[in-house]
Amino acid sequence: MFKTAFIFPGQGSQYSGMGKDLAETFAVARHLFEEADDALGFKLSALCFSGSDDDLKLTANTQPAILTTSIAVLKVAQQETGLKADYLAGHSLGEYSALVCSGAISFADAVRTVRARGTYMQEAVPVGTGTMAAILGVERDLLEDICREATEGDVVSSANYNSPGQIVIAGSVSAVSRAIEIAKSRGFRKAMLLPVSAPFHCALMKPAAEKLATVLDSIYYSDMILPVVSNVEATAYCDKGRVRDLLVSQVCAPVLWEQSVVAMAALGVTKFIELGPGKVLSGLVKRISKEVEVGSIEDCAGIKAAAI
Repeated sequence: MFKTAFIFPGQGSQYSGMGKDLAETFAVARHLFEEADDALGFKLSALCFSGSDDDLKLTANTQPAILTTSIAVLKVAQQETGLKADYLAGHSLGEYSALVCSGAISFADAVRTVRARGTYMQEAVPVGTGTMAAILGVERDLLEDICREATEGDVVSSANYNSPGQIVIAGSVSAVSRAIEIAKSRGFRKAMLLPVSAPFHCALMKPAAEKLATVLDSIYYSDMILPVVSNVEATAYCDKGRVRDLLVSQVCAPVLWEQSVVAMAALGVTKFIELGPGKVLSGLVKRISKEVEVGSIEDCAGIKAAAI
């Protein structure tokens, strides 16, 4: 039997104007943005609809903005189309959107939690001392060897396994720079620093994980109505008792996105639908699996196209 997965984007997919036409057209989306404003105590909706790129790039803003837009898209898609999911997954921050969709976490709790998560991740490492880089065309085992060689007492490790031949590393600026030079010396010329504000998904994020654990201890977890494929393990789970620990681990652990898509395909998923701003994950899925159908919904045009 053919199965469908809803997938939710992470940081980097934000843009000014996201969610605006949905909120203007559909009451369910408008109410969702109003709920986010109330939960956070400021106009997140204005930031999404007309905020500057610089403000949207601030991690503490980016995370609740993308989550809110993603859930607004989800709510409208559920109301206006016949689309249903069998599995859920999200890239880093997107895992929170998947958990809201599963029923494990309320939207209000999720938006407050990711606001704190973004703040803690930014505070964990002084600006300018940590970074991330994409290394293209290198195999996982070889890149891990490169990172070990580049460490020299600093931190550098794999942070995102995005698709075949696209792995992101994170760590201190000096160690990441050494890893880039080592990779280039071994023939991997496509190695570049990324324009990020912190080295996400590596050991330098431990202070953020510890603070986030306290926030996650304070929220209520409900039974999951759909299984979520976790970033940390790349396996589907439906036990609400595991949510908190997996989200804490996710802060420092690499995002196993390629492995997650492969796992869902093995479970019978033949259609992946990205819900939220941008089409980053849709592009990655196409590179991971040529056999599956891929779609995305982020605005009214996408809703209209998906309506059955």
